[in-house]
Amino acid sequence: MKTILSAAAALAVATTALAQEPVTVSAGPAERSSIALTLYQEDLALVRELRTVQLPGGLVRLNLGEVPAQLRPETTQLRWIGGGPVNLLEQSFDAKLLTAQQLLESYLGREVTLLREHPVTGLLQRESATVLAAGNDNGGGAVLRFADRIETMPAGPGWPGWRLAFDRLPADLHARPTLSLLLESAAGPRSLELSYLSGSLSWKTDYVARLSADGRQMDLSGWVTLSNRSGTSYRDARLQLVAGALNRVQESAPLMVRKASITAMRASSAPVEESLLDYHLYRFERPLSIADQQTKQLSLLAATAVPVRREYLLADTGALEFGRQDPGVQQFKPSVWLEFDNRGGALGQPLPAGVVRFYAPDRQGEAQFVGEDRINHSARDETVRLRLGSAFDLSAERRQMSFRQLGERSSESGWRMTLRNARDEAVTIRVQQALAGDWEMVQESQRSSRPSAQAASWQVEVPARGSAQLDYTVRTRW
Repeated sequence: MKTILSAAAALAVATTALAQEPVTVSAGPAERSSIALTLYQEDLALVRELRTVQLPGGLVRLNLGEVPAQLRPETTQLRWIGGGPVNLLEQSFDAKLLTAQQLLESYLGREVTLLREHPVTGLLQRESATVLAAGNDNGGGAVLRFADRIETMPAGPGWPGWRLAFDRLPADLHARPTLSLLLESAAGPRSLELSYLSGSLSWKTDYVARLSADGRQMDLSGWVTLSNRSGTSYRDARLQLVAGALNRVQESAPLMVRKASITAMRASSAPVEESLLDYHLYRFERPLSIADQQTKQLSLLAATAVPVRREYLLADTGALEFGRQDPGVQQFKPSVWLEFDNRGGALGQPLPAGVVRFYAPDRQGEAQFVGEDRINHSARDETVRLRLGSAFDLSAERRQMSFRQLGERSSESGWRMTLRNARDEAVTIRVQQALAGDWEMVQESQRSSRPSAQAASWQVEVPARGSAQLDYTVRTRW
């Protein structure tokens, strides 16, 4: 009989422990002893932070405030340092922020108190009502049931003279996004190592290239632009950037678009670069702070007197249709291309993908914008090739000079490309013609090269304020 009573008593104690209300403990930015950010270029960041908390014994609700609104709770990792074991029972991410509307919605079906001062006596009047509907974001349309009636709240912030009073704040409403943990632990101080993935934290690279007057050299500077739209700020964070295309499962996520401030700063030293599997990682040694809704720029590289090669290329002329006559005349503009080798000096390091914007001095020495292009991730010792635009003073036209049908599936056609140069100095234009089918060059005014099986290429010298002609005849079988 005693054994049965002891078992029943033990069960009662256990049931009471499970039913008890947890003690709420909050750990915000003041409890954060360190934080590290690893930013990726696909609007993604890995956040690692260390917070110190004082846990009471038993059941504890630990609210970790100041986490980003775009935190992905399924990626959260926790590790406890020091003290006894901690048992994690439940985890919830509360991104629903405390507002008057959210507070009213949380009281649906519950009782609230309406307060106002009597306009004559000044005494505080109280009346209780049950919230039947919360209405809209402007506070209008709420429906309240009083003891003897049902009334609706007119549009606007509230009833004239009345204000609503609530007996408590719901546990799932916070002033900032909060990660809430339900724990069982022994009493004592603990250090919590917390890591998670978050959206709305990203980086990109922009480059500024200042060309010399003759266009043969440039000064190249690279800037990292950090963007924080996560809903929280980070102070004295260790920053790392990962360059490369990660494979990710595509998910749709809401974007927060707000006005952002922009801050530019030059790092005290260039970031340290290292390999990370098949990607590249850049580590900034100096801690960095970035506020919510802030855009910040850091210096990535600065290289001077980089040799540059310029080329005029006529390649976007389309593949010729050799199976028919084409009596028309086609007009083209050569493109201006610049290329440089990623080696030597301050270069010779992996260059993250980004936009390169070019500036050139005018006759007064003022830098003028002359074009931009995007580079892909470029490894060290690679040649980087960029298109500025179309050459204003250079032009070309192409016309068919002859056509001969040789058989049911073969023909021979002759073409003339006329190149014109309105500049005061001679230029070389590379003409690259796309060719289809099984072709051979049977006649040409100057020797061509064959960069691929579907193209022929010529280097044509065009005199200053003059023109040059390129004639070629191609036999094609298809």
